[in-house]
Amino acid sequence: MSPRTAAGLAMRELLERSPGLEAVLAASDVMAAGTLGVLREAGRRVPEDVALVGVDDSVVARLMDPPLTSVRQPVEEMGRPMTRMLLEKITDTSGAGSVGPMEPHRSLPTELIVRDSS
Repeated sequence: MSPRTAAGLAMRELLERSPGLEAVLAASDVMAAGTLGVLREAGRRVPEDVALVGVDDSVVARLMDPPLTSVRQPVEEMGRPMTRMLLEKITDTSGAGSVGPMEPHRSLPTELIVRDSS
């Protein structure tokens, strides 16, 4: 099942439980697209009745109607430590199968890209 389809199913269930909901934060822009379709089927208007926000600030967000408000994340900064750890694991010849110490927890900046869906 695609993320878009799964989000649509979840949105149907959420509307049954909370028909008066006023805002939805989807885990990704693709999931927000699935959510938008279900909201429209239910007669709910975005943003007039329900504010809709996604995550990723992908091309999907810009092409939706209305354009989707989205949380932009520093994907490259998030991927660098993961890639380093994976490469260490792959090149480990000791057979121990472990990587060096984990980096301490880091908070990375995000940015809310406000568009017409909220």
